[in-house]
Amino acid sequence: QVQLVESGGGLVQPGNSLTLSCAASGLNLNYYHIGWFRQAPGKEREGISCISNNNGGPTYTDSVLGRFTVSRDNTKNTVLLQMNNLQPADAAVYYCAADAGLSIVSCDVSPRTYSYWGRGTQVTVSS
Repeated sequence: QVQLVESGGGLVQPGNSLTLSCAASGLNLNYYHIGWFRQAPGKEREGISCISNNNGGPTYTDSVLGRFTVSRDNTKNTVLLQMNNLQPADAAVYYCAADAGLSIVSCDVSPRTYSYWGRGTQVTVSS
């Protein structure tokens, strides 16, 4: 019943922007930490950002800090990831994930924190 579905991936040229969506059903994302992860071929899954259940200040890893922005659209039960100035190194399958809900600590980008995962959306960055 619980589903997270990523959308918005596609092919962009270097320097362009893309916005990913993480839409939830079966759970109210207001109560959950949401993490964003990516995985390129031959590489381990990398946590890049998270936003806490209290909508506190989000976390970004160095690889995306200043270029990516995570936000909530509570009316749509959706979390967004705005990705600016995309580069070939950003090409990957992007995943959103939700934790177990009602956490009393701030979010982090460790995969073990998260209980529910989407199936991913492909982002390709190429000229």
